[in-house]
Amino acid sequence: MKANDFYSIFEKQIADYHIADSVDAPTRNPYADGSMESLLWEKSHIDTVQWHLEDLIRPDDVDPVEALKLKRRIDRSNQNRTDLVERIDDLFLQQFSTVTPLAGATINTETPSWAVDRLSILALKIYHFQIEASRPDASPEHHARCQAKLDTLLTQRADLTEAIDCLLDDLAAGRRLMKVYRQMKMYNDPSLNPMLYKK
Repeated sequence: MKANDFYSIFEKQIADYHIADSVDAPTRNPYADGSMESLLWEKSHIDTVQWHLEDLIRPDDVDPVEALKLKRRIDRSNQNRTDLVERIDDLFLQQFSTVTPLAGATINTETPSWAVDRLSILALKIYHFQIEASRPDASPEHHARCQAKLDTLLTQRADLTEAIDCLLDDLAAGRRLMKVYRQMKMYNDPSLNPMLYKK
């Protein structure tokens, strides 16, 4: 798979989410369980729901009790997102497990799945800026500002998909090494977060 294939899955999932446009609507993952495509769809669904949870918590008049519930849900979503990215990296590790690194092979600053994570978020930004750039009740100035940002995001998409493809090609050819450092988040772990284990 190439980066544009990943992006196509993200686009399809985002469009699917916006049919019901609800953070509580179930996703309809069309791919085989455990496949790379299925994990990418699930990843995009987590990101899309979290995007909208972040919207729900923004208004100044949101009920404080409801805001705390949303914050807790966003925290769980962040942990699920991290766990899923690491599962995607496991598939990449398996894919490149038989590659013999070349002499002088280098390390990348991030794993393939963390680069793909950025592509998933970028797909959401592009989707929503496309809406804002043509929103009927917005001013021409708003449209122009949003279109300028959208143009930058589309350039970023082209650059990021090319960079991901280069990284995957380099890993397959042994020009780069793939190492995975797990995120080791502490805030959700009752044995590591002092605010939880001191209770």
